[in-house]
Parts: sequence; C-alpha cells; structure tokens
Amino acid sequence: MTRFFHFLGTKIIHFLAQTLHMFVSFKHCLGQFRYVYFYRRQVFEQCYHIGVDSLSLVCLVSAFSGMAVSIQMAYQMEAYVPDYMVGSIVVRSVVLELAPILMGLVLAGRVGAGIASEVGTMKVSEQVDALVSLAVDPVGYLMMPRFIAGLLMVPVLVIFASFIAIGSGFIMAVIKMGITTTDFIKGMKLDFQAYDVCVGVVKATVYGGLITFIGSYAGLRTEGGAQGVGRAATAAVVISSALILVLDYFLTHAMLYD
Repeated sequence: MTRFFHFLGTKIIHFLAQTLHMFVSFKHCLGQFRYVYFYRRQVFEQCYHIGVDSLSLVCLVSAFSGMAVSIQMAYQMEAYVPDYMVGSIVVRSVVLELAPILMGLVLAGRVGAGIASEVGTMKVSEQVDALVSLAVDPVGYLMMPRFIAGLLMVPVLVIFASFIAIGSGFIMAVIKMGITTTDFIKGMKLDFQAYDVCVGVVKATVYGGLITFIGSYAGLRTEGGAQGVGRAATAAVVISSALILVLDYFLTHAMLYD
C-alpha cells in the first residue's frame, strides 16, 4: 500500500509540475508576440506548411465525412422527419461539431506530430543550444511563429472543410437517397444561423493554437536522441487530441448553453 501511494503521489507531482511548466511556457510564448514582425518570415513559412500542405488531407477527410453524415442522418430520420431536415442537420452538425473537432484531430496527427518531430530533432542535435548561444530565444524563434500560424490557418482549413463536407453531403443526399435539391436547400436555410459559424471558427482557432503550442512544447522538451523524438511526437498527438475533446465540451457548453 505504501508503494502504491508513493507511486500515485509521484505521478501526481510530476503531472502538476509539467502543467505548471507548460503554463509558464505559454506565458513566455505570448510575451514573444511583440517580436512577431521580426519573425514574420517564419510565420509565413509556417502558415504555408500548416495551411497549404494540409489541403489535400483536409479535402479527403471532409468529403467522406460529409457523405457519411448525410447517409447516416437520412437513414435515421427517414421514418420520423421530412426529407428537407437532412440538409438542416448536416449543415449544423458539420459547422458546429464535425468540421472543427475532426479537423482538429486530423491536424493534431499531421501538424502536431510534425512540429514535435522537427523541433525535437533540433533539440537533440543541439541546434536549439546553438540558438541560445547566439542570443536567440528558442520560444520566439520556434514556438511563437508556429503558434500564430496555427491560430490563423486552422480556422481557414475548418471553413474550407465545412464547405467540402456540406457539398459532398448534398451530392450524396441528392444522388443516392433521392432527396431533391430544393428540399436539401430548404433544410439548410431553415435552421442556419451566422452564430453557428462563429462558434465553429472560435473552436478552430483554439484548437489550432493548442495543436501548435503542444507540438512546439513537446519538441523543446525532447531528450534522449531518436527515441526521445519519437516520444515527443507521440506525446504531442495524444495530449493535443485529448485536450481537443475536453475543450470541445467546455467551449460548446459556454457558447451554446450559457
């Protein structure tokens, strides 16, 4: 029993220490915003890497997700609600939940792991130490541009994914399920609210900052050579995905039910 409580206490203390260090790093990152013009080239490069390089994956995932949602809604609701309600449900589910959280999880795997691997490799190969020796703050040079790029580009990707998912859902509903174009568009107009788009964009912005910050943080904390880089990439994906799901609940509750 003593060993159990010692193990549990050690894990709790380690978790709290890591959480505190993460908050300190986040505050440090925000403090580097005043140098954003100086690091503008890095910001543009990361915007291209996060945004343009992810477009093909976003198109693929959002298209099939929209088709799956459309089929699922039509199948479940065909005996209870009119056909035009499929359009309403597809639009609101995609804009409010599906596009932000699905793109967040997908980008956590692609962008978060990539950032953690890149920065982690720089850390174990002593490139980060070289930056410090040149009086360059690694947080300002490596973390802050990626964090800003995540805040800017992930909402753009989510908006793009929403259009693709709704369009693919519309095509599937019309071609495969016999729902008329008029009925689908009628359902889209029925419950659509501009505030729903704002909710989706806010979620995407939070997730974008979270993914890039966690990836950069895990990379800067990398130790132990190649194995350490692998652990950092895994930790970035796991932590980002878990926090996205947790924050989704709190953001949804705060923005839709308060």
